[in-house]
Amino acid sequence: MGLALGESGTRSLAMFDFRPAPDCPKPEAYRQLRDAAEALTADEPDGVANMANIAALLWDFLPDLNWAGFYRMVEGELVLGPFMGRPACIRIPLGKGVCGVCAQDAATQLVEDVHSFPGHIACDSVTNSELVVPVVRDGAVIAVIDLDSPLKARFDAEDQAGIEALAAMLAQRI
Repeated sequence: MGLALGESGTRSLAMFDFRPAPDCPKPEAYRQLRDAAEALTADEPDGVANMANIAALLWDFLPDLNWAGFYRMVEGELVLGPFMGRPACIRIPLGKGVCGVCAQDAATQLVEDVHSFPGHIACDSVTNSELVVPVVRDGAVIAVIDLDSPLKARFDAEDQAGIEALAAMLAQRI
């Protein structure tokens, strides 16, 4: 959001609508997502505010999600950050579930069927597939971006590449 002067000369918040066209090819949609994220976070030093806006942006941009958000690395475990969706697990130990494995290994986890993932943590029984991408700063995982879908095999290599590019851009902003 930005500040703008209204007709009466008072300050008001400007609203942004960054949604891509419904027929937009996936690589272009992810480019637009990165551009929107860049615009929203460029001048904001607060990492939590930036994560909150990015979670909302992911929710608006990506179809067929039931959860989109962040887990932050806090004292050696993942702690729930800003998100869109149903209430979620608050703390996740490293190496546990899809998010914990992603954070421990500093490696993206693209899971077509979470029910076949060893140690999957079912925060929402509706979830069938998941994409979790580490946000790495100075060689350390500082957060993960977690996307859940009720559809099996919802995520593919294009989604992975798009969210990895977003995570790289956000590493200095959250």
